[in-house]
Amino acid sequence: MTDTPEAILFTDGACSGNPGPGGWAFILRHVPTGKELRGSGGLAETTNNQMELTGVIEGLRALKKPTHIKVVSDSQYVIKGITEWVTGWIKNGWKRGPKKRDPVKNVELWKALVELDAQHTVEYEYVRGHTGHAENEECDQMAVEAAREAAMGAH
Repeated sequence: MTDTPEAILFTDGACSGNPGPGGWAFILRHVPTGKELRGSGGLAETTNNQMELTGVIEGLRALKKPTHIKVVSDSQYVIKGITEWVTGWIKNGWKRGPKKRDPVKNVELWKALVELDAQHTVEYEYVRGHTGHAENEECDQMAVEAAREAAMGAH
């Protein structure tokens, strides 16, 4: 395996209200060829964190085989969750808080992400949102549009 990722996954989530209608999006780029796959979707009633997680999950699900991939996200919740917090959550039976009694929020999404993370060699990179990062901005626009469509479908 080389140090250079075979693919880069750019993701974002958006929510109008929290909870409210939300959308997720990803751009999956194959580094050697530059070929890209885009995906997005939304829910009428969700949270921003759920959409951020779903963008990463759906992007990783699009991979056909185990891949060395870099995930680029503007969600500290996703990045810190998968790289720092999840080990403790699993050790504590998916509980959190000072007495390890509070259930982890979005546990089904976290479990899906942990399973997908284990199938690939994944690096995570945080980028600050809304600062001109081209792919992050594009994912944001796609996620906002998916949230808008989800909201219209809810009426």
